Amino acid sequence: MILGFDTATAATAVAVWAPDGPAVERRDDPPPGERPNHAARLLVLVEEALAEAGAGWDEVERLAVGVGPGGFTGLRLGIATARALAQARDLPLTGVSSLEALAAGAADDDRAPVVAVIDARRGEVFAASAGAFGPVALEPAALAARIEPGWLAVGDGAVRFRSELERAGAVVPADGSEQHRVSALWVCRLGAVREPADRDALLPDYRREPDAKPQRKAFPS
Repeated sequence: MILGFDTATAATAVAVWAPDGPAVERRDDPPPGERPNHAARLLVLVEEALAEAGAGWDEVERLAVGVGPGGFTGLRLGIATARALAQARDLPLTGVSSLEALAAGAADDDRAPVVAVIDARRGEVFAASAGAFGPVALEPAALAARIEPGWLAVGDGAVRFRSELERAGAVVPADGSEQHRVSALWVCRLGAVREPADRDALLPDYRREPDAKPQRKAFPS
C-alpha cells in the first residue's frame, strides 16, 4: 500500500492506494483567492485517508510525494513532511513530478496531447507536455507558442490563462473540472513504479528562485 500526497498548488491532496486494494483520496481545495492551508491540513488528511481506507501505518509500504514545480512554501512543507514520515516509519520514499501527476489524471480517451499547467505567479506558469517539453517556467504567451491546436491544457495555470491558451487552439476544460486537479492517487500510481530516492537528497523542484528573497541587513557606518 502506498501513501502519497501533493502540495504543489493551493490544494492539499492525500491518497492511499494499492494495485488490488483501496483507492482513497482526501483533499482540501481552497476557494480561488484563499490562501493555502497545507500546514494545518496535511497530516489531518493523511490520518483521514488511512482511516477511510481501513488501513494503519503498518500496512503502508511506501511513501510518494509530489516534488513540483509549484508554490515554494507548499513544496517545502510537503517534502519536509514526507522525509520526516519516511524516517520515522522507516519507509522508502519516491518523488513524483506534480506536472506529470496532473497530466496523468487529466488524460482522456481521445489521446490528445496533454499540457499540464500550474500557476507560477509573477505572470508565469510551470508547464510540461510529455515528449514535447518541460518542465519549464515561462510566460503564458511563450507557452501558447509551443502548443498545437487540439492539445488539452489542464491545471490552475490553464484556468487562469485560459484566453491565451484557447487562442492558440488548446482545449481547456471548464473551470471546475477535476481535470485541473493534481491527484494524489496519481502521485501514488506513478510513485509505485519509480525507484525510491535517497531520502535526504529528495528536494523540491522549484524551477526558479522563490518569491521571498533574503534581505541584506544595513548596519550604521
